[in-house]
Formats: sequence, structure tokens, C-alpha cells
Amino acid sequence: MARSTARPVVRLKSTAGTGVTYVTRKNRLNDPDRLVLRKYDPVAGEHVAFREER
Repeated sequence: MARSTARPVVRLKSTAGTGVTYVTRKNRLNDPDRLVLRKYDPVAGEHVAFREER
């Protein structure tokens, strides 16, 4: 079964500049802008904002 194009896989990159990434899916219809989530960065040792890469 094919995946829907409404929920693409996106990579979230740390804004702390450590190079850590998370991979998730987002609903393009509900969130057309770049996704920003606050997640744990193990290199920085704290929670930071992770921004969607294009």
C-alpha cells in the first residue's frame, strides 16, 4: 500500500548546531509551514527547538 503524500516524512534538525536530527511525519494539510518541535538534544544535554529541514 502506497504512502499518502499528505503525510510526508520530515527531518527535524537541532537549532543548537549540534547536528542531531529526528525523523517524523507531519500532516501537510494541517501544518503547511515548517514544523518546529521542542525535543531533547543528547549532545547539548537539554531540550531545544528542532526545525524542519527542506
